[in-house]
Parts: sequence; structure tokens; C-alpha cells
Amino acid sequence: MKSKSVARGEQRTFVLILDQGEEAFKAIIDFANKENVSGASVSAVGAFAEAKVGWFDLAAKNYRPIAVGEQCEVLSLIGDVAQGDDGKASLHLHAVLGLQDGSVRGGHFLSGSVRPTLEVTITESMAHLRRKKRPDLGIALIDI
Repeated sequence: MKSKSVARGEQRTFVLILDQGEEAFKAIIDFANKENVSGASVSAVGAFAEAKVGWFDLAAKNYRPIAVGEQCEVLSLIGDVAQGDDGKASLHLHAVLGLQDGSVRGGHFLSGSVRPTLEVTITESMAHLRRKKRPDLGIALIDI
């Protein structure tokens, strides 16, 4: 395990209210880049008209998409923002989505079309986080 104190002094907290039809992943990453957020936690609740989550296949080193082709409640959308190898914001989010019958789908959040809203809270840490590509795994992980 590695750890690093990331809460010192004042931090910025943003609340984003996404509108119907917005693509959630793109809206959050665009906002993080516009505000130069390079280290933060993210949480959100709301709903999607449709969404896609993924399950990471370690042997193949990629995400297997799981499509949710119906209205779903965002029961939990959590994760972080770090700076990627390209210097831009890099999101790592996981979602639990509730379906009409009470069942759930969950995994690595890939995309979601907001309907009717998504309420997102981004709490910035004073420390900058850096995500580096791990060729042995095929994904980028926070390197502290």
C-alpha cells in the first residue's frame, strides 16, 4: 500500500448539475480540464436514459463494455480526477445503476446520457495526482 496526505489548507469544491441529453463522462472531463483540476474526488447521483459500464478483463488488458439500454437511476457514481500522461484531466469512475425491476448493473463508468439530471460534486485536493500508464496492466493508475 502507498499513501500520501492530500488534504492541506483550503480546497475547491464544485457542484455540477448536468442537463438532460448531456454525455456525463465528457461533461465532467471537460469541466475538470477547464478548471485545471488535477486531483479530486468525484461523486454523483441522478439518472441516465442509457449508459455503458465496463468490466476490466486483466488478461486482455481492456474493458468489456456492459450496455444499459434503458432509463436507470444513478445509485452511486464515485471516483477521482488525476492528471494523465498527456497533462490533461484523467477520470476514473465507477457506477452502480438501478434498473426498473430493482436489479443493478455496475462497473467502470464509460458513458451515460443524462435524463433528467445528474448532480455531480467534485472536491479538489491540494495535492496534484498523476495517473501513469501501466503497460503491464494496460491501464493508467495513480502514481503517488
